[in-house]
Amino acid sequence: MSDEADSRAKERAEAAKVRRRWVTLGEVLGVAAVLISGLTLWNNWSDRQETKAEQAATEQRASAKAAKLVLVATGGGKQTLTLKPAASEQSVQSQTILFPSALGVSPAATTGEPRIEGAWFDHALVKAREAAGMPDNSRGDERMPVVIITQFLADGSPHEDVALYDVGYTISGKFLAGHSIGLRGISLVAKVQRAQAQAKLDARWKTRLPAAK
Repeated sequence: MSDEADSRAKERAEAAKVRRRWVTLGEVLGVAAVLISGLTLWNNWSDRQETKAEQAATEQRASAKAAKLVLVATGGGKQTLTLKPAASEQSVQSQTILFPSALGVSPAATTGEPRIEGAWFDHALVKAREAAGMPDNSRGDERMPVVIITQFLADGSPHEDVALYDVGYTISGKFLAGHSIGLRGISLVAKVQRAQAQAKLDARWKTRLPAAK
């Protein structure tokens, strides 16, 4: 009986060891499953965060691009240039055009019809050219700097743009017979701070007509 009892005891002990091994393996598998599930959730969350960050960056770049205004002109060769944004999603609300101080011309303002009219400055420009000893007839496109302050909408949001432009023009005629000025177009020189706009404009004017008084 003693041998039989010992045998049964050994069998029970061995069975207990097997059960413990299975329990341990089950615990390991359970922990592994929890870790895998956690990693999967983390990866999904991380992917969503990266997607949101990419979308936010794309929207920010699009918004920044929409807020950058570049004006183009039509109607070259005439006395009036019609201005419009190069980007179709932008809409000009109003503008103020500043002229070189040496011309003695007051700023011109427009609302809803952005433009530059030669009549605003042509007489002053002719006088300045005469004082500087410039030729009566242009040999190509002459340039006169202006600052254009534009209030505009981009994707429904209001913005302000302050930029230095060159107005291209031609001049022909004689002093006694009078001169004729035709506007050709505009070209962007630089974006400027509003507080420094007039000073930047006057400095550029001096490079165009250095002898003008």
